[in-house]
Amino acid sequence: MAYAVCARMVELYLEVAEHLERDLDRVEESVFARERGADIQHLYQLKREVVEFKRAVLPLTAPLRALLDSPDAGPPPALRHRFAAVVDGLARAVERIGAYDELLTSLVQSRLAQLAVEQNDDMRRIAAWAAIAASQTAVAGIYGMNFAHMPELHWRYGYGGALLLMATLAVTLHRLFRRSGWL
Repeated sequence: MAYAVCARMVELYLEVAEHLERDLDRVEESVFARERGADIQHLYQLKREVVEFKRAVLPLTAPLRALLDSPDAGPPPALRHRFAAVVDGLARAVERIGAYDELLTSLVQSRLAQLAVEQNDDMRRIAAWAAIAASQTAVAGIYGMNFAHMPELHWRYGYGGALLLMATLAVTLHRLFRRSGWL
């Protein structure tokens, strides 16, 4: 009876491990896909499931090993090889869980690195547009100070020249930022 219960438990553990492996394969594909990667919450959820699975599987290892290693209180010799197969199956499940845990840790780190790169790209775009706006603000600020002795204020084309300077600055900065990959 004890053998049947232990064998069924290990069988179920291996089935759950197969389901987890399929989930991990899908998540791994989405993390490294060209379009938007996996949602970090989904990765953490899967990591939590693996940790809970590990907590369920690991406690069975020591009692089964002790049962198998005990010559007096262990199973009868006819069942000993069957219990050995159960212990081997449990060892495979534990090994797979460890590998899944490591893989998920790597996937979480990869996704966090991807998010950092995406945020860095966003910050570069924001900084580039801020620089373009700041150049316009600087030119408008200088001409808006109403100095009495600025030669271009009395020049017939001063207003148009200031607008042309602002447009030239904006276009030049835009091209420079686009060429450097910031826009």
